[in-house]
Amino acid sequence: MTLLAALALATAPVTSTAPVISAALTDTNVRVSSDFSGARIILYGAVFDPSTWPSDVVVLVRGPEQPVRITRRHKVAGLWLNSPPVVFRGAPGFYRAASNRPLADIANFGTLRRLGAGMDHLPISAPAEQRTETRYGVRDVVVSRLGADYYVWRRAVVRLKQNAGLYDEDERGVRFVDRGLFRAEISLPAGAPTGVYRADILLFKDGRPVAVRSRTLTVEKVGLERALYVWAHVRPWSYGLASMVFALAAGWAASAAFRRD
Repeated sequence: MTLLAALALATAPVTSTAPVISAALTDTNVRVSSDFSGARIILYGAVFDPSTWPSDVVVLVRGPEQPVRITRRHKVAGLWLNSPPVVFRGAPGFYRAASNRPLADIANFGTLRRLGAGMDHLPISAPAEQRTETRYGVRDVVVSRLGADYYVWRRAVVRLKQNAGLYDEDERGVRFVDRGLFRAEISLPAGAPTGVYRADILLFKDGRPVAVRSRTLTVEKVGLERALYVWAHVRPWSYGLASMVFALAAGWAASAAFRRD
């Protein structure tokens, strides 16, 4: 179920006095060059609510989806070996959840799960079926039914992303700077994937999402990095051959420079 569909189910019919939320990003395009060390995007917004009942704001930022391939080390006959890899699909390459107070205090478990709000509620799962794919001579075993170990593997996926600075959850990441005006900060690490990001800004009242706004952010490579990236993805065979030739030439040049008579 998509975010908008879940919101439609949980939201009462819109009337002329329905609360409204608005938001904008200080920058909608991040250019990644060779010296890119991360970026900081500020999101400003306002809540227009005719009632005086307090409201909550949740900001969810998702990057392009990326499959995650992980293995587990286990001991066999005194040797440490890697288990067959498990490939999780549907995991965003980047994820930030920010709110003005803890998510568990804003809405119940079911609502957070439908909206994918929080790292515990991200729709990360292996495919429904099990299959084997072979690419470039490497055999990947895609496992879907992990039984009781599923949550162990899933937590490993989230932990790997957190350690890389790509997943984060901040229960104080949204601050009201004035009545109805709020501010949130989105920090992109140097390893943030390129592509189109989506920021969903949700307004909650009494535990229910009542309004939403979506904004997009594009992270793209520029300069030589972009040229190499496009070459590697559009013509991988020629890129591989060129890389091999360059490596051989560099090795020969190094050996010639340091050769002794």
